[in-house]
Amino acid sequence: MVTTGPTYEKIDPVRFIGNFSSGKMGFSIAENLAEEGAQVTLISGPSACQTNHPNINRIDVISAKEMYEASIEHFPNNDGAVMTAAVADFTPLNPVDSKVKRGKSNYTIELTPTQDIAASLGQIKTEKQFLVGFALETNDEEQNAQLKLKKKNLDLIVLNSLNDSGAGFQHDTNKVTIFTSEGRMKKFDLKPKSQVAKDIVDEIILNQNY
Repeated sequence: MVTTGPTYEKIDPVRFIGNFSSGKMGFSIAENLAEEGAQVTLISGPSACQTNHPNINRIDVISAKEMYEASIEHFPNNDGAVMTAAVADFTPLNPVDSKVKRGKSNYTIELTPTQDIAASLGQIKTEKQFLVGFALETNDEEQNAQLKLKKKNLDLIVLNSLNDSGAGFQHDTNKVTIFTSEGRMKKFDLKPKSQVAKDIVDEIILNQNY
């Protein structure tokens, strides 16, 4: 199972809180896994990316809640999951049913935390399953990534930093560092996301002890 893309958190019928994720990394990983013979369940937030391989079953969602529900439903039927999606950490507490009109005073939106999908899957993961997370950091990158690795019961975590030119959202390239639960670390140079995806899939295969 692969999650990818952003989530859109509804404010009103025409506005949402989102992020700049394109979904390119997750789609590339899904294609690489399919090329290796895997039957891939791809859960995607809003993305213009398309799948090409017949082994990929795409499920489209919009919100963090929908992605959580789809992930919880499908994870038990898969050998593992790669969580590349840029899921919103917060969602509007009280979205409204009609368009909010511009006024002369400030407009305040109260946000409530979304459910942590990777952590939830880490709690139900069996010994035969693997779980790969992603960390997009702006400071204390390696330390924060390793904390997430342990806290969420991941087998691998892929770190990319917004401080690296050409990496992160809206780029065709990425530069990653992979940490394993056994304490290994491997850094990769800046590459096209299609090649980064292959590196990640190779590491998953290499570290399979499940």
